[in-house]
Amino acid sequence: MVDRVRPRDLTFLEQETPQTPQHNATIEIFDPGEGADAFDHARLVELIRDRIAFVPRYRQRLQAVPGHLANPVWVDDEGFDLGFHVRRSALPRPGTSAQLLELVSRIVSRPLDRSRPLWEMYFVEGLEGGRVALLSKTHQALVDGVHTVDLGQLLLDLQPDPRELEPDDWRPRRAPNPANLLAAAVQDNLTDPGELLDTVRTGSRALARTADRRSERVRSFLAAATGRRPKAKGVISGPLSQQRRVVTVETRLADYRRVREAHGGTVNDVILATVTGALRAWLMTRAESLGGLRQVRAVVPVSVIDEELEATSLGSQIAAHFVDLPVGEPSPVVRLHQVSYSFQAHKDTGRSVAANRLAGIAGFAPTTFHAIGSRVASVELRRGYQLSVTNVPGPQTPLYAAGARMLASYPVPPLTPGHPLAIGVTSYDGGVYYGITADRDWIPDAELLGSCLRDALDELVDLSSASRQRAPRGRRTGKAPTRSSARGSTEDEPT
Repeated sequence: MVDRVRPRDLTFLEQETPQTPQHNATIEIFDPGEGADAFDHARLVELIRDRIAFVPRYRQRLQAVPGHLANPVWVDDEGFDLGFHVRRSALPRPGTSAQLLELVSRIVSRPLDRSRPLWEMYFVEGLEGGRVALLSKTHQALVDGVHTVDLGQLLLDLQPDPRELEPDDWRPRRAPNPANLLAAAVQDNLTDPGELLDTVRTGSRALARTADRRSERVRSFLAAATGRRPKAKGVISGPLSQQRRVVTVETRLADYRRVREAHGGTVNDVILATVTGALRAWLMTRAESLGGLRQVRAVVPVSVIDEELEATSLGSQIAAHFVDLPVGEPSPVVRLHQVSYSFQAHKDTGRSVAANRLAGIAGFAPTTFHAIGSRVASVELRRGYQLSVTNVPGPQTPLYAAGARMLASYPVPPLTPGHPLAIGVTSYDGGVYYGITADRDWIPDAELLGSCLRDALDELVDLSSASRQRAPRGRRTGKAPTRSSARGSTEDEPT
């Protein structure tokens, strides 16, 4: 029986263009250690070779069905070459963070090779301080959290000594020939009405997207011929180029907890309030003022409890939550309370998931959750949001890859059509790490937004310190999004 690509996964493949590569990425920084046991490219290859058996999809490629009579199928890559997928790179020593991010920006701008398994990993040497970096890049069609988790979730251990695993005796199964694929497609369409309907829908969507792309090319040609540029849609919405710019920001989890203790809410609320303050400051520094912009509508994928699902079915436990970030509000504390109030309905459903529950999932699950969150944001495009913000809590104890301690983890979310900015956040081992992906042409000052994130957090921390120096506050009522509308939180509440 063939392993046919599911309709939702196929959507991410069909939506991909040179301007919108559909892959997630993660930057992880390691202390490689010293001596013969130091973490290097060869040890990384061995680590992946030992554990890739747990994610069979990472050794499979796509194969089309003749005549497109059914969705493509996943087949074992008979020429699978781990060395092609796990690549070695280096910066001129001592490599700076800016040099690393420039390399990352160029790598994530390139689509993955469709003729091979849809992932790559880069081992980057030469960082200042003797550190090394791993850049992983995985297509959105590959990781759904149900059938496949992110490979990065399997590479990290709680202890420096790697786990002992059974030898992998994988042998690729022979790919079906075109005649067999055609026969299987006809049989599936005849015996399964749902399969036939999926095939028809897939064909209709493909035709519609082809027409849209042709119309876009015509508009671009006319614009070039007349010298008129397309009308701008907004500061954080507009057409995408083929190039990206990646910015990372490191902050400390203790600062968010300090703000939460002083003003209520959750760590997630404080993170979103920080993003709101950063957007406000960044927008005000640009040639365009806020211009009446009072809110930025953001999609924030959140975890939900579904008792009917298995604990490993992570992909079905992520839902879209929409929040209007109050960038027009000058008070940082009021912004925090308004963000906290917007999440109250989600918290009151009883289906929200505590941070410690997410952080306790086996392996480094944030890489998988970020992939799922990006899928959710892509599916919700029709809802008309302006920005996606994915925040995933990770373990607060150190993790190791082949004995090397991971120092930091930065998500690099993909951009969706018309959305030249996306933000991912991961908390790990006492730190909160932001990854900002921006279109290189539309948002050339993405580094400034990173600086504004630090300033927005510092402002909240300073106000929290001043608040604690005053008399103890009374109990907040939390009835409306005003200066007194936040609810206190504990570690057992959602982040």
